[in-house]
Amino acid sequence: MSEKSKIFPLEKSGLHPRNRHRFRYNFAALCTSCPELTAYVSVNKYGNESIDFSNPEAVKTLNKSLLKHFYGISNWDIPANYLCPPIPGRADYIHYMADLLSFSNKGNLPKGDSIRVLDIGAGANCVYPIIGNSEYGWHFTGSDIDPGAVKSAKQIIDSNDALKKAVEYRLQTASSAIFRNIIKPGEVFDMSMCNPPFHSSRAEAEAGTERKWKNLDIKKEKKTSLNFGGQNTELWCEGGEELFVRRMIEQSAELPEKCFWYSTLISKKSNIPGVFRLLEKVKVFDVKIINMEQGQKVSRIAAWTFLTEQQQNEWRIKRWKL
Repeated sequence: MSEKSKIFPLEKSGLHPRNRHRFRYNFAALCTSCPELTAYVSVNKYGNESIDFSNPEAVKTLNKSLLKHFYGISNWDIPANYLCPPIPGRADYIHYMADLLSFSNKGNLPKGDSIRVLDIGAGANCVYPIIGNSEYGWHFTGSDIDPGAVKSAKQIIDSNDALKKAVEYRLQTASSAIFRNIIKPGEVFDMSMCNPPFHSSRAEAEAGTERKWKNLDIKKEKKTSLNFGGQNTELWCEGGEELFVRRMIEQSAELPEKCFWYSTLISKKSNIPGVFRLLEKVKVFDVKIINMEQGQKVSRIAAWTFLTEQQQNEWRIKRWKL
């Protein structure tokens, strides 16, 4: 392993200050935590230790090592062709939502399993619940429309003691529903999260895949799959991100007091004006747009609440013990 990378880790620009992944990966430490990663680590053309990001097994093994080394998850795996997300960006969403809870709580960060988080479209990988529970002790409910994703996530939960009482998954059986059928009577959440399908069609998703391969400088003959995988429901839906977020906002308005902060990632900046117009139409009380940067990638979180100041104060007293 390179001594230079151990002694002089380079900080990654734009990541949240509490993000554990702000510095270049320490492959010596990661390989100690997850010895199987060793087979995929080599020195790249820039003289740095790295992995081949065109190799799905290498990417998945890197995720295994990160989740074990930083978050204590000893048993993690996903089926072939399911989304294998980049961990640093997922951690950023968690930390920025923690800041939002703190903002709503007089600067005090609510921690512990009394904080309930709903992860919409949580996927097979269970990454948001893993990070959120490890960092802040929050309890997560994940939902997904894909039975295979729910089955995979439940296997991860059942094989890690730290997750058994901290995370649950529910299958969404109605294709057009987001919160209905998932939020049970009498149940409330302190926040919801979502990484919505980005593309509006399979063709658009495949074009996006081509761009990623180009950015990775991968030769055509090596293009066997998207580097981070992904099922159809994870990558695209009719109407894409714009329509999905519209449905989410409209359906959140049907349950205004079921969640303190609703939120979703917005990848396309051009969708923000429409989000503002719709949120104004459904009469939310407050809106926050939180910008995130991971290297050259820029995305943002849209968060909204229907609760008035009085309702927010009552929520804090009852649930956050102020």
